[in-house]
Formats: sequence, C-alpha cells, structure tokens
Amino acid sequence: MTKLSVLGSTGSIGRNTLEVVRQFPERFQVVGLAAGCNVDLLKEQIDRFRPAVAAVRDEAAADMLARFFGGSNYRPEIVWGSEGYRQVAALDAADTVVSAIVGAAGLEPTLAAVEAGKRLALANKEALVAAGRLVTERAKARGVDIIPVDSEHSAIFQSLQGNPRNALKRILLTASGGPFLRATPEELARVTPEAALKHPNWSMGRKITVDSASLMNKGLEVIEACWLFDVSPDRIAVHVHPESIVHSMVEYVDGSVIAQLGVPDMKIPIAYALTWPDRLPVEAPVLDLFELRRLTFFPPDMERFPCLRLAYEACREGGTAPAVLNAADEVAVHAFLEHRLAFMDIPRLIESLLDRHQGGAATTLEAVLDADRWAREEALKLAAAWCR
Repeated sequence: MTKLSVLGSTGSIGRNTLEVVRQFPERFQVVGLAAGCNVDLLKEQIDRFRPAVAAVRDEAAADMLARFFGGSNYRPEIVWGSEGYRQVAALDAADTVVSAIVGAAGLEPTLAAVEAGKRLALANKEALVAAGRLVTERAKARGVDIIPVDSEHSAIFQSLQGNPRNALKRILLTASGGPFLRATPEELARVTPEAALKHPNWSMGRKITVDSASLMNKGLEVIEACWLFDVSPDRIAVHVHPESIVHSMVEYVDGSVIAQLGVPDMKIPIAYALTWPDRLPVEAPVLDLFELRRLTFFPPDMERFPCLRLAYEACREGGTAPAVLNAADEVAVHAFLEHRLAFMDIPRLIESLLDRHQGGAATTLEAVLDADRWAREEALKLAAAWCR
C-alpha cells in the first residue's frame, strides 16, 4: 500500500488525487493533507481519509480546524504555515508526496519532500520554474524519482518510456490555446476575469485558468520540461491543439513521433504518477476517436500572446530570471482577477520586471527566494501605479 501526503488537497489536483484514492482504497492510504484556507472542505477530507497530520495556511485557519474536532474521538495533528507544509511533505509515514500547492508557495514543501527522500508526484510546476536546478540536483543526490502530474509532462514522460534518451530530438508540447485562441488584439484588450475563467476543456484553479488563457501556463510548462527532461528550450516546440486529446508528443532522431492521447481528465495522469510504472483502471470517460473525427494543430501566435515569448526568453536567460517571471505573473494575475489590471497588462508588467532584473545564479534557495521577493515587491508597485 502506498502512503500519501497530499499538498494542496483542496485544489483541483488535490481533489482529483483523493478521488483516485477513493477508487482504490486497497492501494493508497492518506497520511498527510495540506491545504490553504478552505477549512470546510479540508475537514470533509480529514473525516473521510483520516490523515495523521493536516496543515493549513495560517494560525487562524488552524484554530478554526481545531474547533471542528474539539469533541471528536479522532483528531489529526494540526500544523500551519510554511513549517507546517514542510512537516506534511516530510512525514516519516509517507512514501509518496503529491506536490500540488499552486505557485511559488509550493517550492519549499517540494524541496522538503525531496530532502526527506520521498517519491515526488509533481504538479507544482512553479517549483521547477523558479528553482529547477536546485530541485533536480537535490533529487538526483537523494535518489528521488520525480514523476510529473501535469497532463502534458505526463504525456512526455510516458512517450519516453522504453527509449534511449540520446534518441530524443524534440518535445512537442501541446496547448489548448485557451478561450481566446482566435480573439483579435482589440478583443484581448477587453477581456474580463469572468471570461478568462471559462476554459473550453479543463476544470482548473483560477490562477492556472488565467495562465492558460494568456498562454503563460504553457510558457511555465516549457521551463518545467527543460528541467524534467534535460533539454534546452530550443528543443521544445509548442503546438496549439484545441481538442486537448493529444497531451504531448516526443519526436525521435529517426523521424518517429510518439504521442499520448486521452480525454481531458486529470485523474488519468495523477493515477499514473502514483503507480508508475503500473497502471490503474481509473473511472474516466473513454476516448472515442470515431466520435472525435479530427485532430488539429497549429503554431502559437506569440505576438498576440506575449507571455509565451517571455517564458522562452526567461528560460534562455536562466539563473533567477524564471523566478522573476513566475513571481511577476502571480502578482499580475491576482491584480487582474481583482479587476485592477487589464488582461494585456499581465505580459506588460512581466516584461517590465524582466527588463529591470539584474540577473543572478539560482544555485541556492536563498537566491531564488530573494529574486522572488524582489519581483513581488516591484510588481505590486507597478500594479498599484497602473491600477485602472
């Protein structure tokens, strides 16, 4: 039986992970849960899965959670804050840690899981975006397997199985294109948060959904793929694929292209990450290619969607530039969702900070966190100045 700690249990990936656990109770046991401030849902998850430890974002949420279990015969150890997240990530009882906290907040718990020698099912792409060298080098030193959870990186991981790595030519990373794929520049300038949150294919958290609409999510995935699969950004080609059936492809030196296909259901890559190299008969819709009839692909428009271009540029620059990119994006998206910035202000703000960024090596956690802190502070100033 695999014993799990789930970081980000009340988010989209966390909920789908626990659904996989529900389907296969003989295969998994939940020993730790970590969430933000959705205490009500976390309480339901604790009641169902009985973890030994539960973490929340702050002391107020911890006090609220403790009151839920005040008269109960069962009560988990309740911890909070960054230290609490690290504790859940490094639990002695856990075999595998699902890292699904959204944003840079997931970096330190992810590193804690690696340092504790846990197998890592990685859904927090920002950990590799901001500190890819740090995470991958420590994982290698500790003998930790990093199994990707994102559907695209899972597809690449699956398509690489059984083939020598030196035969890899290119990674073909697919993107749905989001809800504004065919929008004009004038229409993009008028995009509202409500419209940006209506993804055509996937059900995701608010921040990731906006990133998908701007193609920043695909840019972050390019950077993540560079670290996961040890390739340069010039060997990763984004292919817009509106149907979201081909989750990504791998091109080999002999001209062969191997793809992984499936319905857009996150339980499939989550289950694979939890059981690799085995597979589980997950309850998910069946892919019917006769009904689908057609699959389409075309190149992304980086002029209309400059976030993807900025991500490639930050990746090529390396060092702490990707950490700045990620932090600036988090601030800009938050301001957009609060109606304080326009949709196209998101790439404008990010580019402004990348232009001012002085650069630096990302070889220590302190250097990454310093770059992240600087970018957030400067992004908040810009967002306040541009507030519409």
